[in-house]
Amino acid sequence: MQEELEELEEFDELEEFEELEGGEETDEADFETASDGTLYEHRRVIADQGQNPLRVDKFLTDHLRGTTRHRIQLAAEAGFIQVNGRTVKSNYKVKPHDVVTLMFSHPRRETEIIPEEIPLEIVYEDNDLMVVNKPAGMCVHPGCGNYSGTMVNAIAWHLKDNPDFNPNDPTVGLVHRIDKDTSGLLVVAKTAEAKTHLCHQFFVKSTKRLYNALVWGNFVEDEGRIEGNIGRHPKDRLQMWVFPPDSEIGKPAVTHYRVLERFGHTSWIECRLETGRTHQIRAHMRHIGHILFADERYGGCEIIRGEQSSSYKAFIHNCLELCPRQALHARTLGFIHPRTGEEMNFECDVPADMTALLGKWRNRTIARNEK
Repeated sequence: MQEELEELEEFDELEEFEELEGGEETDEADFETASDGTLYEHRRVIADQGQNPLRVDKFLTDHLRGTTRHRIQLAAEAGFIQVNGRTVKSNYKVKPHDVVTLMFSHPRRETEIIPEEIPLEIVYEDNDLMVVNKPAGMCVHPGCGNYSGTMVNAIAWHLKDNPDFNPNDPTVGLVHRIDKDTSGLLVVAKTAEAKTHLCHQFFVKSTKRLYNALVWGNFVEDEGRIEGNIGRHPKDRLQMWVFPPDSEIGKPAVTHYRVLERFGHTSWIECRLETGRTHQIRAHMRHIGHILFADERYGGCEIIRGEQSSSYKAFIHNCLELCPRQALHARTLGFIHPRTGEEMNFECDVPADMTALLGKWRNRTIARNEK
C-alpha cells in the first residue's frame, strides 16, 4: 500500500513545496532564496527524548503530512532544512531534542480549505462519493496564487453539513485532478474508505478515462499509442517533457489516441489514458508533433499548420477568441463503486467553447470541400 500511495502522488500532487497544477503552476520561488537572504519558518518538529538517530529527510517525511521524501530532499538541497538553527543536508541524523525546521523564502500562507458558495455541476452523488464536472478556468486546489474559488472550496461548501467530511483531511476529498484550463469529470470521496478504494483503482490502472482534444496537424494513421516518460522540462519548469521509456528520467506514461474528425490543419481526437501524469496528454501530443489547439504553455496559440493568408489568420484569431484555453475535455470517467462493487460510468458533454470551436472548423472544412 505504501508504494501505491507514493505512486498516486502523481495524480494528486498537493505538496506545499512545488505545486504543479495538476498541476496548475510551479511556484519556483519556493526553492529560491529571497534577495535579502531572509527565510521564513513553515514547519517545526521537535524530536522527543527517545528519538533514535534518523536521517532528517526520513524524520520529516514521517512527521509532515502531504509531502514526500523526495520533496524534503529537494528542500534540503536548496538549504531550506535547519536543525537547531543551522542548515543541514538530507543525511543529517536527528537526535533527541533536536529542533528541525522547514524554511522558505516567502512567509507561510494560509492553506486551510475554507468553504465557499460556488456553483457545482454534480453529475452523480451518494453517501460515499460524488462526480462533478469541472469548468475550464477553475483550479482544483488552492496554491500558487489561487487560494480561493477552487473546486475544493466549492466541495467544502456543498458538504459543509456533512459531519463526517472534513475538507482539510487528506484521507477524503478529490481522488485525482485535471489541469486548471481543462474541463471535465472528477471523482470526490466522502469517506476515507472510499478514497482508499478509488485511489487503488487509479494505481492499478483499472479506471476508464477518455478525453477529447482538438490538436494541430493531420494524422497519417487513424489511431496510435504514445509511450514516453514524463518529467519536468530541463529548461522550462512550467512545462513537462517526454523522455525515452527506458530512461531513468521522469515517470512512465502511456496515451492511446483515436482520430474522430479531420479538418486538414487540425484533428479532433479521443485520448485514453493508461497512466495519470501531470500534463500527460499535452506533453505526449506535443512530443509527436500535434500540440493541443490554444494550449498557450506548449505553443498551441501559434499558427502551426496552414497558410499565412490574412483570412486564415483572422479565422484562427476568431477560434482563439471562442476557446481561449487548451481544447481538452475529460469526457468519460469509469470506476467500480467502492462500497457496492457496481461498475459506474459517467459522461459529460463537450462544453460550449469547444463545441463552438469545432463548429468553426467543420464549417470551414465544408466550405473548402465545396469549392
